[in-house]
Amino acid sequence: MTTSFTSLGISDHIVSQLEKLGITEPTNIQIQAIPELLAGRDVVGQSQTGTGKTAAFALPILEKIDFQKPCVQALILAPTRELAMQVSEAMKTFVTSEVRRSPILTVYGGQSIDQQIRRLDSGVPIVVGTPGRVIDLIDRGKLRLDQVDWFVLDEADEMLSMGFIDDVELVMKKLPSTKQTALFSATMAPQIRSLINKFLNDPTIVTVQQPKAAPSRITQQVYFVPRGWNKAQMLQPIMELEQPESAIIFVRTRKAAAELTSQLQSAGHSADEYHGDLSQTQRERLLHRFRQCKVRWIVATDIAARGLDVDHLTHVINYDLPDSVENYIHRIGRTGRAGKEGTAISLIHPMDRRKMQGIERRTNQALVVCQIPSRAQIEAKHLQKVQSEIVEALTGERVASFLPIVAQLSEGYDVHTVAAAALQLVYDRSRPAYLDMEEPAPQERGDRGDRGGYERRGGGGGRRSNHSDRPSGESAGKPVLRQGDVSRRDRSEDLSGSGDRDYQEARGAGRRRR
Repeated sequence: MTTSFTSLGISDHIVSQLEKLGITEPTNIQIQAIPELLAGRDVVGQSQTGTGKTAAFALPILEKIDFQKPCVQALILAPTRELAMQVSEAMKTFVTSEVRRSPILTVYGGQSIDQQIRRLDSGVPIVVGTPGRVIDLIDRGKLRLDQVDWFVLDEADEMLSMGFIDDVELVMKKLPSTKQTALFSATMAPQIRSLINKFLNDPTIVTVQQPKAAPSRITQQVYFVPRGWNKAQMLQPIMELEQPESAIIFVRTRKAAAELTSQLQSAGHSADEYHGDLSQTQRERLLHRFRQCKVRWIVATDIAARGLDVDHLTHVINYDLPDSVENYIHRIGRTGRAGKEGTAISLIHPMDRRKMQGIERRTNQALVVCQIPSRAQIEAKHLQKVQSEIVEALTGERVASFLPIVAQLSEGYDVHTVAAAALQLVYDRSRPAYLDMEEPAPQERGDRGDRGGYERRGGGGGRRSNHSDRPSGESAGKPVLRQGDVSRRDRSEDLSGSGDRDYQEARGAGRRRR
């Protein structure tokens, strides 16, 4: 018998909102944790990212929060700004239209603290933040914890590895003893167990097994991105060569989804964006078109893609890497279903080589390191596709109706010339727009500098590159992959989130206290 959210104690108006998001069945951790939290008990959840733990604590909080009460009633701590934003965005999608103003405030370093203070002063019931900024707001007397009923510590093991555990304990000491606590961690180190024993009240232990490793029928490919390069320009020749029948391209932000979709559409591709700014009607319409193969590629954020499951997906593209290996497995597992083969392609910065090795260990598969396709490779692939289509047409019933035209033309031209002319017409009309761009110089194509010191596999002799990670500049006046203005996040995507300014703030604060 299938468990429903209603049977777990979630109210009808939230269940209706979940159904609009395509979420109809609770995950294992949600089935175990939600009833315990709604009953008022503390919960310790040992689970990986990608198991649905955000909803496991978010839904009970949203059930119990008094949205009319102008004070902080729930505090959620996350180790990095990316994870804090992810939790916040997920919770916002669960909020029903009955709540006119967003009840959630996200606080982290690098964002205007004055703006955060103004929002706190105006009254907000739920705060999601990183340790450094939360402590700063507490010290300023702007984040008051005396009426907090819920405290959630997310990714406790990451807090420990990033040096935040002392800051977490400092925050927990300031919380009311009557608050209810939920703690989630992939592993249970002694320091985390000590935290549980010290601050949680007879917690219920919830354990969820790790997601299964990626199926062997999924081919995993990697393209290194030299620092400072525009990934959108690198993606186009890759997609031209692969020509996915259907693909989800994962990005981090809504803005990135909108920009990349526009670039792909301008190049003549059937692509559309799928993110949190779309209304529910727009999402459903797009999902229907995708399932009907009227849209081939969807550019999506992780949050929006929760209900985006289709059986015919041929490719998953990690334009931006996810925040963990488990999320990576969850993403690529959307392809290669029902016995079919699938392809997962990731654009990876040289700094993420260790994460690559972690992915290989976790999936027990080697990641194939590839080079950006040249124009000659793309053209050869396209010619092969046209030839296959002609061979298929030769066995069709309609070909007979065109034989009189061929017979008439053959009176003045060689029949092979007639066939070649017809082939030329077909080729020219379906020629990829990318082929009209100028041929990139070898070093710009990624033949040099794209390996970042990582050992290449397949056809490369396993030689390590001594070249710089950066391109050597435009060559022969034919730049295709140019150095572009990219965001700071784009240049420093670290899956662990260690680039977060809050990490530096909190580490510095910890050293000062010690």
